[in-house]
Amino acid sequence: GLLRSDSIPEVGEDAAATVSMAETLSEEERDELRKELAKVEEEIQTLSQVLAAKERHLAEIKRKLGINSLQELKQNITKSWQDVTSTTAYKRTSETLSQAGQKASAAFSSVGSVITKKFEDVRNSPTFKSFEEKVENFKSKVGGGKPAGGDFGEVLNSAANASATETIAEQTEEETH
Repeated sequence: GLLRSDSIPEVGEDAAATVSMAETLSEEERDELRKELAKVEEEIQTLSQVLAAKERHLAEIKRKLGINSLQELKQNITKSWQDVTSTTAYKRTSETLSQAGQKASAAFSSVGSVITKKFEDVRNSPTFKSFEEKVENFKSKVGGGKPAGGDFGEVLNSAANASATETIAEQTEEETH
């Protein structure tokens, strides 16, 4: 039953050649092929059993060493990543991306310089100067006649100093009463 004379030909195999080959074999050759077939099938079965035994032995060794599937997965991923990073294609891609990053960084830097220059141009423009004067005038009117001028940092410092001076004056006044 293992070698059937009505077997279906393999892909690309000529059906007529299969039939004629089976007809040209003598009974003795057929018996020899059947024995060889049985022997190969038995060897495959034996190898499957040996492989299963080896896999059980491997699992037992790993269990004794405390290696679990998560650790194996991590090791496999690490090994695979090392294999990938050592390839020429990865190295070329990495270099290309690095160069692209450097070029992009340079481009962003030049864009930043252009924007900074534009802000300086706006700040030095007559329109901005006029606006700044109006704000200063408004500040001096609201601030009670304090002298106009100075930048924002100076205004903050003078406000902080005024507050500290008032606090010291109040403490001195309380101590004298």
